[in-house]
Amino acid sequence: MAQDYLLAIDNGTQSVRALLYDLRGHLVDKAQVAIDTYRSPEPGWVENDPEDFWRALCQACQRLWANTQVPRSAIAGVVITTQRATMINLDRQGQPLRPAIIWLDQRRVDQVSPLPWYWRTAFAAIGMSHTLRFFQREAEANWIAQHQPDIWARTDKYLLLSGYLNYRFTGRMVDSIGSQVGYMPFDYKRRAWAKSGDWKWLALPIEPSMLPELVEPGTPIGQVTAAAARDTGIPEGLPVIAGAADKACEVIGAGCLTPEIGCLSYGTAATFNTTTRRYLEATPFIPPYPAAVPGHYNTEIQITRGFWMVSWFKEQFGLHEQLLAEQRGVAPESLFDDLVNAVPPGSMGLMLQPFWNPGIKVPGPEAKGAVIGFGDVHTRAHLYRAILEGLAYALREAKERIEKRGGPTISRLRVSGGGSQSDAAMQITANIFNLPTERPHIYETSGLGAAITAAVGLKLHPDFGAAIRDMTRVGRVFEPEPINARAYDELYRRVYCRMYRRLQPLYRDIQRITGYPKLD
Repeated sequence: MAQDYLLAIDNGTQSVRALLYDLRGHLVDKAQVAIDTYRSPEPGWVENDPEDFWRALCQACQRLWANTQVPRSAIAGVVITTQRATMINLDRQGQPLRPAIIWLDQRRVDQVSPLPWYWRTAFAAIGMSHTLRFFQREAEANWIAQHQPDIWARTDKYLLLSGYLNYRFTGRMVDSIGSQVGYMPFDYKRRAWAKSGDWKWLALPIEPSMLPELVEPGTPIGQVTAAAARDTGIPEGLPVIAGAADKACEVIGAGCLTPEIGCLSYGTAATFNTTTRRYLEATPFIPPYPAAVPGHYNTEIQITRGFWMVSWFKEQFGLHEQLLAEQRGVAPESLFDDLVNAVPPGSMGLMLQPFWNPGIKVPGPEAKGAVIGFGDVHTRAHLYRAILEGLAYALREAKERIEKRGGPTISRLRVSGGGSQSDAAMQITANIFNLPTERPHIYETSGLGAAITAAVGLKLHPDFGAAIRDMTRVGRVFEPEPINARAYDELYRRVYCRMYRRLQPLYRDIQRITGYPKLD
C-alpha cells in the first residue's frame, strides 16, 4: 500500500487527539484522550507535568492503532500541533525541571526590572509603556526567575509545548516558526528570534542558547526515535514534519489562505483571523502571529474566554439539557440549540459584552464582562442566546478593525472549533456579520491544517495552495436572513459598539475600589 496517510497529533487544551488523514483531507480515523491532570496550586494558576502531556499523547496513539484498519506502513509522516504559549523548562539532560505553565495561567510578577532609559523613552513616546509592563509582568520566564531562581539557574532549554514534543519525538531541540506565540524574544516581523540588542532580550531573563532552532512550517525536522516509537507505536524512522500552533493550523485547515476569507474559531478562546503576506497589525503595536504558511501572517484578534463562556453556562445552568440528552441518547448540543431557537434574535434586548478576561489595549486591562437589558421576561435561554450573540458582536468588531487597519474587505466567513457544530451559533454568526458563513467539511480543522503542512513538507502536494485546494472544502453554508441581519446591525451599531466606551469609566472605578483586576 502506498504511503497515502498522514498522522497529525493535536495536543489541545482539553484533550490530545491522534488523527489520520488521507491526501484528500478526509479524517480516516481518530483517537482522543482527555487531559485531566491540570493542577492549580494557587488560585488562577494552571500547571501540568510535561510527562502527563506525553503520556496522554502516547495513549491516544496506542488507541488509534488498536482501532484503525490503516496499516502503519501506509503512513508517510507525523506532524504535531499544540496549544499555544505553554512553557516548559528543561535541564541539561532534557528533563523537565518544573510543571509546564499553561496559557490559561494568570500569575504575574509584581515588580519588573526597568529597561534602559532609551527604550523607556521610546515606548513612552508611542504610548506603549503599559504594554511593555504588561509583557514583562505576564512573561512566565520572569515569574520563574523571580520566584524559583534555583530552577531558572538550572534551565538549559526553555521551550513551548510544541518544541518539547518535537524533542520527545526526534531528540532535537527544534520548533516551528508557526508555533511561536507567547512571551518570548521572538521578532514577529522577521519571523525569527529577535536580533541582539532588541528590547525583548532586556525584558526577559532568557539567553539565546536556551531557545530551540526555528524552522518554517512544513520543514522535515527529524525522524521518530526508537524510544518514541516504543512509547507511541509510531514506526521508528518515520519523518517528523514541523507543524504550527493549533490556531494557525485551524486557519488553513478551514481553507483560509487568502485575506478576503475571515476565519472564526469558536474554541476555548474565540478568535478572528485572516491570512496575509503583509505584516498587518490589527491593533497598533500588537503584532500579527506567524501563519502555518511560510512567509504569511495571521491578523488575529482574540476573545480570551470565548466559547469557554458556553461551557460555563452549560455547567452552571444546563443540567436539565445534559440529563435529558443522556436519557434520549443524543448530544447535549442539540438540546442547547433548541434552547437558543426558543428565543427571538436579539434576546429581547439582552446584550452581552464578552470581556470575561481583560486585554492589553482593546479591551483595556480594566475591562470586565457585562450584561445589560434584563427584564422580567428573560430566562436562562435568553442569557444563553445573548452569550452567542455577544461573541459574534465582538468578532464582528474584530473584522471591522482589521479592515480599517488596511486589510481587504472580508466577503466570506469560515467557522471552526467546537462552537461551529452548533447550527444555531452558525446562523447567528451569519446574521450578525450579514455574510455567508461556511462550516468546513470536517470538525478537526487544526489537525487537518497540521496534515496540510506535512503533505507539503513530504512533497505529497506541490505547495500550500494546492494542498489547501485538495484537502479542504465547504461542508454547509449558512446564509444571512435579511430581517434578522437588519435587527442585529442596529443592535450592534447603536448598542454594542457603545457599551465598552460607556462602561469603561465604571470598570475603572470597580477596579480602584475592589483591586480587581490588579493593575500597575
